[in-house]
Amino acid sequence: MLMIGKIPLEEYTRFERTRIIAARALQIAMGAPLLINAKSNELDPIDLARREFEKGVVPITIRRKYPKKIE
Repeated sequence: MLMIGKIPLEEYTRFERTRIIAARALQIAMGAPLLINAKSNELDPIDLARREFEKGVVPITIRRKYPKKIE
């Protein structure tokens, strides 16, 4: 099971996945170094960010706020 931080990769919601990939794609587009090996013909930041996310190397974490437990 591949994990990013303390959350397994499969347990991110589609909204969290989209936000992580979009934020990382913006970083790549602005010149951030890649965390994976990319071919010289791969230029699309979204595809590169998606590959980084799938490999579990994206340096972005999600903080979830849960409701307070009432007993």
